[in-house]
Amino acid sequence: MTAQSTDVPIFGVSQRSMSLPSAANGFGTLPQDERADGGQLSSADLHGRGLSGDSKNAAVKLTFDFSDNSSNESGSLDNVERKVQRHSEILTRSNLYTGLCYDHRMRFHHELEPESSRVEFHPEDPKRIQKIYKEMCDAALVDDPSSAQPLVPHPLVRIAARHATEHEIKLIHDGLHFQDMQGTRDMSEEALIHKSNQNDSIYFNQLTFKTALLSAGGAIETAKAVVSGQVKNAIAVIRPPGHHAEADRPMGFCIFDNVAIAARVCQQEFRDSCRKVLIVDWDVHHGNGIQQAFESDPNVLYISIHVYEDGRFYPGTKDGDHLHCGIGAGVGKNINIPWPTRGMGDADYLFAFQRIIMPVAYDFNPDLVIIAAGFDAAVGDQLGGCFVTPTCYAHMTHMLMSLANGKLVVCLEGGYNLVSISKSALAVTRVLMGEMPERIAETSPTKFGEKTVLQVAEYQSRFWKCLYPKDVTKDIKILPGSERLHDVIRAYQADQLYENHKMIHLFVFRRRISKSFDKQVLATRNYDSAVPLLVIFHDPPEVLGTADPVTNKLSLHNIWLTDVLKHYIGWGIENGFAVMDINIPKFLTGIDDSDEPMDNYPTRHVEAMQELATYLWENYIEVSDSPKVFFMGVGEAYYSILHILNTRTDDSLTKLGGIINFVADAPIRGVNDANIYYLSKWYFQASLLFPN
Repeated sequence: MTAQSTDVPIFGVSQRSMSLPSAANGFGTLPQDERADGGQLSSADLHGRGLSGDSKNAAVKLTFDFSDNSSNESGSLDNVERKVQRHSEILTRSNLYTGLCYDHRMRFHHELEPESSRVEFHPEDPKRIQKIYKEMCDAALVDDPSSAQPLVPHPLVRIAARHATEHEIKLIHDGLHFQDMQGTRDMSEEALIHKSNQNDSIYFNQLTFKTALLSAGGAIETAKAVVSGQVKNAIAVIRPPGHHAEADRPMGFCIFDNVAIAARVCQQEFRDSCRKVLIVDWDVHHGNGIQQAFESDPNVLYISIHVYEDGRFYPGTKDGDHLHCGIGAGVGKNINIPWPTRGMGDADYLFAFQRIIMPVAYDFNPDLVIIAAGFDAAVGDQLGGCFVTPTCYAHMTHMLMSLANGKLVVCLEGGYNLVSISKSALAVTRVLMGEMPERIAETSPTKFGEKTVLQVAEYQSRFWKCLYPKDVTKDIKILPGSERLHDVIRAYQADQLYENHKMIHLFVFRRRISKSFDKQVLATRNYDSAVPLLVIFHDPPEVLGTADPVTNKLSLHNIWLTDVLKHYIGWGIENGFAVMDINIPKFLTGIDDSDEPMDNYPTRHVEAMQELATYLWENYIEVSDSPKVFFMGVGEAYYSILHILNTRTDDSLTKLGGIINFVADAPIRGVNDANIYYLSKWYFQASLLFPN
């Protein structure tokens, strides 16, 4: 058999490649429509042609140029195998090429009946993968008739997708879920539309099941090609995505959990060479499906970096917070880096990689790395609302390539701006092929990003020795004689205010209000007398200190208490005011009893703060004989004053003399006119606001 020139590349070794044997020779040929996409070769094809999956043998195979030769045996497979044997000890994994899995049939999953009120296409558009593939062709990375010329020296090696088997799907999903999805093949369009409406952010057609199997099979074949050494790394441009699909249901545009299935297949088929798998999920949404699949598995480390917004961002559960660290044997093998807000950028993501992801990844020392590569945190993606550039995606990929001897698989997840997703995927692919990332312009993380990363690092430090600062609180609470410093400081303040101004505690009914407020409300003895009343709602005083960089312990001589409120209290008393001082603690016993620090007043904390404000107004302030009441707010505690204004009637305003708010770094909020139609105008005239 002689080699003949063709446009179909085998591993993309040269622009003149050997054609595949004909069906008459027992090997079969690639379908014409696949050849139009650049030709594809599966791992089964390789073994069927006598090529072993050994990485060295596969590497050698890639170096040969199967151009026309006068010898009839020069292009034969037997001759190739002899050359492989001669050179198998010479070449290393670095000689392998980058793989690409793309199959146009994955576009067959689409909406049957878009909503009439919606002008744009569904975000999970079939054109997503087509646009990425075209971007790669335009960059001359793929040997395809539509590609720009000349091609890069070593084009992408095509990896054929196939339909995943029922057994492979059931490694992650239960049988009922598989049967439920299988049943969509024979449903009418009306039934499919109804089923779509009954599920969470998902649509179906009669080809959805086959397409989802193809997507999962593409992920499997891509991962197997990398693990077996047929390619050095690879990207799978597949859809529908998978990381939201749970064991028993589809959701969030996802049918089957592609990445989880591929990881489990590789663990089973390559037990010696693929025992530990690292999955990094940089999709803007939390991958609840992947977390669920591996939360008790000590050999799979799942790290997700996503927008969380206190559980309000999709998928809308608390499972994406930093406290979910795995269960049982898998404790510590689940790391969530939950951004508190959208708008995060390159520096935030790189800071997370440098402080958490890479140190932990080196410690874990995986055999395979899989990126659940959603590009919906990219600049221009309105669904994600973040600002990650293609350059940042390239840098993150480059860092992960240093792990697992370079065995890295990139599987497409989300990403819904066609320009953003294609540019980002191209940047990642170029790095996989050996290009260096461009320079990063933004290097300083936002305060939200820095705070989140350090908080996660501190909490995860109980499981990972490589992470700092260390969490010193996990054992302190059970030590005899341990107390929270905010209780100690408030007790000191109460003693000082009593000694200097004879201020007393006001009773707070505990069954309605957290007992943490019991010692936080102090007042001069004349608070109910016929004198002007100054009511101060304030955050706790700041404690500043320098912690040990390793142990995170604080020395008392390096700690300062900054309490400026005592000067306002003294000024008020000297000028004939009765004074009520309300300290709003950051931690509320019975409400905040968890390992999570209360730095950003979650919903339950705000509700308790508002309830206290209402209680004090109704039981002390409104019923006092004071002719005028003046409010002062300091920090986020000033929201209590706004709550009082927004829930009162116009009769209450006659008692109010004015408001002063020192908001510091707290977001500025206004009042509404729902109960008092002129409240906003009154507030504008009667208040002073001082930002930081």
